[in-house]
Amino acid sequence: MRMLLAAAAAGTAAAVLLGAASPALATETAPGGKAVQQQVDRLTGQDGMTGAVLSVRERDGRTTTWTSGTAVRGTRKPMVGGDGRFRAASVTKPVIAAAVMRLADDGKLDLDEQVEHYLPGALHGAPVTARQLLNHTSGLPEYFDLVDWTKPAIPAEQLELAMTRKPVAKPGERWFYSNTNYLVAGMLIEKVTGKDFRRITQEGVLKGLPGTYWPKNGELGIRGRHAHTYGINPASPQSGQTDTTQLPGYAFGAGGGLISTPEDLNRFWQTIPASTLRTMLADPVPATDPQGSRYGLGLYTYPLSCGAAWMHDGGLPGTRVLSGRTSAGRAATVYVTGTPKNDKHLFAALDTALCRPSR
Repeated sequence: MRMLLAAAAAGTAAAVLLGAASPALATETAPGGKAVQQQVDRLTGQDGMTGAVLSVRERDGRTTTWTSGTAVRGTRKPMVGGDGRFRAASVTKPVIAAAVMRLADDGKLDLDEQVEHYLPGALHGAPVTARQLLNHTSGLPEYFDLVDWTKPAIPAEQLELAMTRKPVAKPGERWFYSNTNYLVAGMLIEKVTGKDFRRITQEGVLKGLPGTYWPKNGELGIRGRHAHTYGINPASPQSGQTDTTQLPGYAFGAGGGLISTPEDLNRFWQTIPASTLRTMLADPVPATDPQGSRYGLGLYTYPLSCGAAWMHDGGLPGTRVLSGRTSAGRAATVYVTGTPKNDKHLFAALDTALCRPSR
């Protein structure tokens, strides 16, 4: 999804769930709530985003959501809240990684087995393991900017496009963020289960998240309550910045096709089993973006003012999102509708929300 985010920016310039969700706390009475609201307002004020929402879920299920701006540019329609749907973009990747972890735990897949053991010939003989896919050390080149988004998406054909490029590094040599890794991870899930990765995740790691779904083939809109987004549409980049609410979400696949809500993503982070989380966090590799982070299996360890957060970022034309949790179990998701010039204020908002006092 980073390739689309870069294109949009260029165009603008030219644990265990401990209980059911509790009623949302009033933001003005929530501990540190005023400081969080100031951060969210800065995203729509100083940064010029159309809308912003930040939702926090405590370990005990208490939820607080802050919003700013409008849901539709040029109107007074309030920004949707924590239950509003949006394109999760690359926050899809931890979902796919968690699904792969389940398959590994069930003995259906070996993280250190070469991918071509399961998908013969798919990587043209490259000795890439499943673990290297998940932590972006495979060396596989990016496919996303090679795709014609006006045509139907076929994963095998998308992968072949990537394989026309030279590897960026030898397998295991260094970290290089590539959506191709998760394109292949989705194919791997389907190969070892005989089912679409969407069904596997919906019936598995996404079970019990009512606002989360995978768009159907050909479905362009977002179901239910949602805000509009504004950026460069990959299917018609010549049109400049437009309303990008309608996008070919199905085509973004295992690397970024999920549609969810901030509240659902927060629940997802809290329901990853502790043993799975330990595996995902083990032996992280230095990552160059975000600065100061390390990447495990489908998630970053990112330093905050109160310690490390386990999270992922994501971006599609007109949407930028950060989502994750702390070791104490507090989870948060923040997203904006628009394309920020940089992520400094977005990370500051996440930091303020996750590091605010509990009482």
